[in-house]
Amino acid sequence: MRSGLPLPKYHRVYLVLREHLHDGLYADGLPGELALTRQFGVARVTVRRALEQLAAEGLIARHPGRATRPIPPSAAEPSPEVPAQTQLTGLLENLVSMGLRTTVAVLDTQVLAAPSPVAQALQIEPGAAVQKAVRVRSTRDGPLSRTTTWVPAAVARPFTRKELARKPILLLLEEAGVKVGRAEQTISAALADAEVAESLDVPVGSALLAVRRLIRDDKDRPVQWLHGLYRPDRYEYQMQLSRVGSIDARVWVSRELAARFH
Repeated sequence: MRSGLPLPKYHRVYLVLREHLHDGLYADGLPGELALTRQFGVARVTVRRALEQLAAEGLIARHPGRATRPIPPSAAEPSPEVPAQTQLTGLLENLVSMGLRTTVAVLDTQVLAAPSPVAQALQIEPGAAVQKAVRVRSTRDGPLSRTTTWVPAAVARPFTRKELARKPILLLLEEAGVKVGRAEQTISAALADAEVAESLDVPVGSALLAVRRLIRDDKDRPVQWLHGLYRPDRYEYQMQLSRVGSIDARVWVSRELAARFH
């Protein structure tokens, strides 16, 4: 782990692990301390301190001689992220256009049983079949984003690696007969772990834009769940806002959305 960020090493490890816990990546338990030291390239005492902080916050349970496991958040706990709902007309065209003007490397694609967080997002039964695809999108300047997508097997046939490399999944869904309706999207921040850092050619712990997008069809059925990590030096998300309403109740509303890379 490089020391480019003005944060203690243990805190950077803690932040990355916390994000993974939030994404449900450690449902079966966290890697052992030795595995984490190799992943982050830090001393064991550094990993131990990061785990102690996670335990102190009630995020994990540690027991000697047993695997460290996540503690599920309370169902009543409010989410810190408020998803924005938007019609897909302009956004879909923009995303497809971006996809056609970039290149894609497919890192992984497989049909598997949906993990609980994915099943909850797609409103399907836990363990139902989904196609997972991990891709890195690049411009002429280098890697732009790493996205992980899940599509229910009941929605469309599994897409081939060649198809995933050549076309945006939104186009593949439409070609499969899916009528895309709208999207719910959340934009936040994340830190690059070792695997993501290698894919995007950035140091471990680098700040990234994190996008979560749920695509629904014209019947409001979830058809795609996406987690995207973007390099902020090569990607920006623009919104055009208009002021509407009466004088005492004016609000800002978005009229156009744009995802741009440079």
